Formats: sequence, structure tokens, C-alpha cells
Amino acid sequence: MEIVPELDERLKDPLYIQLYRYFKQEIEEAILHKEMRLPSIRYLADRLKVSKTTVQMAYQQLLAEGYIESRARSGYFVAELSNTFSETSVTDHPPRMHEAAPLQKKWPISFDFFMSDIDTAHFPLDAWQKCERKLLNNTNRDVLKYGDFQGERRLREELSDYLHRSRGVHCRPEQIVIAAGTQSVLDLLYHLIDWKNQRLAMEDPGYQGVHRSLQGKKIQLAPISVEEDGLSVDELNKIQADAVYITPSHQYPLGMVMPIAKRMKLLSWANEHNGWVIEDDYDGEFRYRGKPIPALQGIDEHNRVIYIGTFSKSLMPAIRVSYMVLPPALLETYQRLEWRQTASRLHQQTLALFIENGQWEQHIRKMRTIYKKKQALLLETIRTEMGRHVRVSGQDAGLHIAIHVKSKCPSRTLIKQAKKAGIRVYETSAYLVQNKDMTYSSILLGFGGLSPDEIRQGIKLLHKTWLPYYS
Repeated sequence: MEIVPELDERLKDPLYIQLYRYFKQEIEEAILHKEMRLPSIRYLADRLKVSKTTVQMAYQQLLAEGYIESRARSGYFVAELSNTFSETSVTDHPPRMHEAAPLQKKWPISFDFFMSDIDTAHFPLDAWQKCERKLLNNTNRDVLKYGDFQGERRLREELSDYLHRSRGVHCRPEQIVIAAGTQSVLDLLYHLIDWKNQRLAMEDPGYQGVHRSLQGKKIQLAPISVEEDGLSVDELNKIQADAVYITPSHQYPLGMVMPIAKRMKLLSWANEHNGWVIEDDYDGEFRYRGKPIPALQGIDEHNRVIYIGTFSKSLMPAIRVSYMVLPPALLETYQRLEWRQTASRLHQQTLALFIENGQWEQHIRKMRTIYKKKQALLLETIRTEMGRHVRVSGQDAGLHIAIHVKSKCPSRTLIKQAKKAGIRVYETSAYLVQNKDMTYSSILLGFGGLSPDEIRQGIKLLHKTWLPYYS
């Protein structure tokens, strides 16, 4: 397959973001259709004269959003998209290779409120490179060999200490398992749980990676409605689930923080039903309002919570380092299996040294201040420009918010008009597990990767674009 994206190093956006957007648009417009195999990372890197890391980061983002799927020893393939992922209509029968796909109009994007983007301008690259240089020397050649199947001991020790201090997580280094991304963590976890009912509950809307991670498995996904304070525990109690996946610190994607009272109800469910709670604390470091709420794992008296975290939002997605804290019962099962380590040993040891030197917590404090200022600017600009036309939610934590637009038009119409004006925003319905009738116009706005000026200009233009559609 010939891939000809236009990558420009002079642009503000990193090359991996440009490549990700190219594939995303080609897939949405059915130019690349279901089951089509993408070029290998090595081939595409050579073809485009970019690093393999650039291609890998683009592929991983597409994988995380469900545009492509990875198959063992086969590569990456275009996934089947539901209509909620695309503004264009994808037919049940994709065009044959000899048939020309209909041309779609492409609009240049000036402001992209991408929810998973981070601020790379303030990343302490010199400090990270210093850790790498210190690690890679002639007296430390052992780092080039295979490491511990559970993850580097040095990193697990640093993580154990940090999680206890910052999130109230109680664990020993022996309980921590490192893996290459949240998808890898979930895949490991599915092999450890005894699926008596063959059912995993999750928030709806929720993280689509959970849905994708179950493809090819016999585990049934049970969507649970999300209320104003998080997942409905009452609804959870009515089904027979072996485990429930939640994002209590900043619900993905609606953004609410689960209060302590509901957390205690969830722990009671787990204890009474011998169920497992999979707590994904994907951006728990960035909380802007109120007192920090401890992680579920830290207040769990019965060892029924599996805590999951990642460095993708707090540090950078490029290193693909995630982790989970296993309760003792599941840890015994894991250690009998001795899975092969998937995360880079070099990245793990560099990260351990980065944390050990104090650079990690210094970086978190700095980014929390920067993101808080960006979010405050975003909220103030929305209030000033859009006023009574929108309602904001999910602003207590994280790198994105949700706005509920007072409009008789569906969110897809608003998103399409924004795209025509050069603004990319995202719809909540793309994260639904069930195809519910979504009549309200709910839009997701990320702010992590935008500059203050881009935030201000983007919202002003968005308001101007949507003026005819307000009710």
C-alpha cells in the first residue's frame, strides 16, 4: 500500500500528530477501509524518512481510539468503525479495490482540542537526556539484556513510594506489574481473573479501549449508565458481573469525580459479590479543585481493587509505560504465569532514575500549575464568549472538559460546522458502548496541547461558528 501523507517539520504539531491525523481522516472517509493492513512501522519510517518512534506513537494513538487494531505477528489493520466514530457514512460493504471511493472535502485544521494531547513545550528534555546518558555507559551494560518479567525492580520501588505519598495507594514493589500501555495491562489482567459469569461491567460512556481489548475473548461487556456523580452502583447491583472497570478520579470522557460516598458503595459491591474493581487512574495527578480524594485502592479493606496507572498523560505517551497494582490473590496467579515483559527496559530504568532524582515530582508540580492556568483560561473564555449557550462539566480534574451546548442540532452537526471553520472538537457519543439515543449536544474539549493564545482564539471562533445553531 502506498502511503503519501504530507509531514512538515516546520509546523507546530509534532510529526506523530500529523501522521495520526492523516490516517484518522483516511479511515473516517473510508479511503482506508475495514481489514486493510497498514504498513509496518519499520517500512513506513524508512518510506517517510522519520524515526520508528514517530510511526509507533501515531499507531498507538490510532489504536487507543479504536481506528486500528493490532494482531499478534500480523501487524496493524483498520478496525470496523461504528457511525459514532465518523462524520461520514461508512457502508456495510466497503468499496472494492477497483472502485473509486467518493471524494470528501478536507478542511485545514487550525485549532485541535484533542483530549489526549499534552504540553510538550515544557517537558524537561535536558533532564531526561541526562538520565539516559547516566544510564547508558560502559560500566552498565547489563541494562542491554532482558529484564525482570514483572518490570524493573528499581522503577517498581520508586512507584510504590510515590503512589503511597501522592494517591494513598497501599502496595509493595512486589505487587506492581509494568506493561507497555493500558491495553497491555488489561490483556494481562483478563488472564488473572476467574470469569465465572463471563461479564465485565464498565461505564457508559467510557474508555473505548476496554471494548476493543475484549475482541476475540469470551468475556461479555455490560455497559452501566453514568450519573452526575459517576457510575450507577444501583444498576451494577442488578447484574452478575465478575469485575467493573471505572475511572473514578476523572470519569472518561464526561469528567466527573466520584465522591467518597459512592466509592464506599462500590467497595461494598465488590466485597459482597466477590467482584473486582479495576480502578483506572489515568490522569489522577491533575486535580484543580477541592481536596484530593484518595484512590479506591487506598480505602479498600478487602483487597478487591486493581489499581491501574500510566505515564502517557503525566509525562509523555512515547515511552508507553503503564502499570497495575495487583491484590495478593491475583499476584500469586500472575507470578505463576511469568508473562514476558512488554515495556522497554531502557525506558523503565530511565524513568526510575528520573523519579529518583526528584525530576518527576518537580515536573508534575510544574505541569499541574500550567494545566490549571490553561483550564482557567479555557473556562473564562467559554464563559465570556458563549455564556448562557453552554453548560460546562468535568472541570475538577484532568486535561479535558465537556460542554453541553443548548442547541436543537445534534452534536455531529456542530462538530461538522466547527471542522469547516478549521476547529476540531469531539463528540461524547463516540464513547458510548450502547447506541443510545443521544439528543443533547455534548462536546469534549481538550486543552493540554494548546497554547493560551490558541485556546482563546479557538473558542472565540467556535462561538462565532455556532451562533446560528444556539437555541
